[in-house]
Amino acid sequence: KGKCPEDGWDESTIELFLHELAVMDSNNFLGNCGVGEREGRVASGLVARRHYRLIHGIGRSGDISAVQPKAAGSSLLNKLTNSVVLDIIKLAGVRTVTNCFVVPMATGMSLTLCFLTLRHKRPKAKYIIWPRIDQKSCFKSMITAGFEPVVIENVLEGDELRTDVEAVETKIKALGAENILCVHSTTSCFAPRVPDRLEELAVICANYDIPHIVNNAYGVQSSKCMHLIQQGARVGRIDAFVQSLDKNFMVPVGGAIIAGFNESFIQEISKMYPGRASASPSLDVLITLLSLGASGYKQLLKERKEMFSYLSSELKKLADNHNERLLDTPHNPISLAMSLKNLDENNDAAVTQLGSMLFTRQVSGARVVPCGSVQTVNNYTFKGFMSHSNDYPCAYLNAASAIGIKKQDVDVFLKRLDKCLKTSRKEAKQEKSVTEISNSNIGTEQLEV
Repeated sequence: KGKCPEDGWDESTIELFLHELAVMDSNNFLGNCGVGEREGRVASGLVARRHYRLIHGIGRSGDISAVQPKAAGSSLLNKLTNSVVLDIIKLAGVRTVTNCFVVPMATGMSLTLCFLTLRHKRPKAKYIIWPRIDQKSCFKSMITAGFEPVVIENVLEGDELRTDVEAVETKIKALGAENILCVHSTTSCFAPRVPDRLEELAVICANYDIPHIVNNAYGVQSSKCMHLIQQGARVGRIDAFVQSLDKNFMVPVGGAIIAGFNESFIQEISKMYPGRASASPSLDVLITLLSLGASGYKQLLKERKEMFSYLSSELKKLADNHNERLLDTPHNPISLAMSLKNLDENNDAAVTQLGSMLFTRQVSGARVVPCGSVQTVNNYTFKGFMSHSNDYPCAYLNAASAIGIKKQDVDVFLKRLDKCLKTSRKEAKQEKSVTEISNSNIGTEQLEV
């Protein structure tokens, strides 16, 4: 049926299935005589076993989705993976998606592939409208494709940074719709930035006949992010949305899914990919989804949502104890932010020091964002880099409830954060006291002189 099985398969069944696919590839035929430059020869038995002897990769030189005659098993693997992944995207909330394919590149390069495909449709266009999100790979994806990002600063509403829809439309009018390749929006992001106003942006794109590409990096795990994409496509225009395999399906880094509502456009993107491609990301995600089954994946989504509520309530308690506050970002369904105002006031370096303290205590993924840091990426200077704003009101710490997180992860994180905050505050006070004494002594010496 080309759908994810409701109940997961056991490992031996999955291995039997993969071996059955592998024997359909010519490199595994008994008596095979290969005289070409690419015959699926592998020098190491360990490498062959690691890939279940599916050595040919996927696609043909002109199309990543094409069937390769001498690799029937690998081609079938590719078709099945794309079909199963499409089923999961529908299950996660984008019901009207029509086509998708797994590409062996992470999200940034996959976005670049989308932009390069649009180049042929809009040869005059040189700008991409981009509501600011401080993440280097999505900015570089536009530069690498040869386009000029037009950065739209976010609007501060309460604690949240939201899309300035009026500024987007004003910029389209100023530049001319024919000169704009697309609007490049974002769903999943670090608080206090929240998902873009996808419905409003989709309507603008439809009105001005401008393509719309959505960076949905880790949004498959969020029903809210997927609902935004579904609604955007319903009321306006979304041409493609791109999501990471590792962030949404807990597989090794190296793959993404490009999906959309117009089957022919998604096929165009797949044909833009030059040459054949590695089958590893497809193999990894197929094995994972067969072992989980649809019910197993739905359970992971449910647990993630529960852990988000737990992390939110416990982080709020911790913030209150340290005279800080959990920033109010109700539109962000994955990431949370806690102010570090007191730490920042005592000592400028204390905020970044907290980040390194957490890292050395084996807390990964938490981001500490100081005020006013400046960074230049491809000759574009971002003020307040990492905070998605030129001048966000306070320093803060990020934590996210992503798929696969456990209660134990949250509890250990909060315990270590509490300890680090106490140490940081103590050190900041001591340093402040030393500075005051030093300044006092200088004043006395000047009086004596």
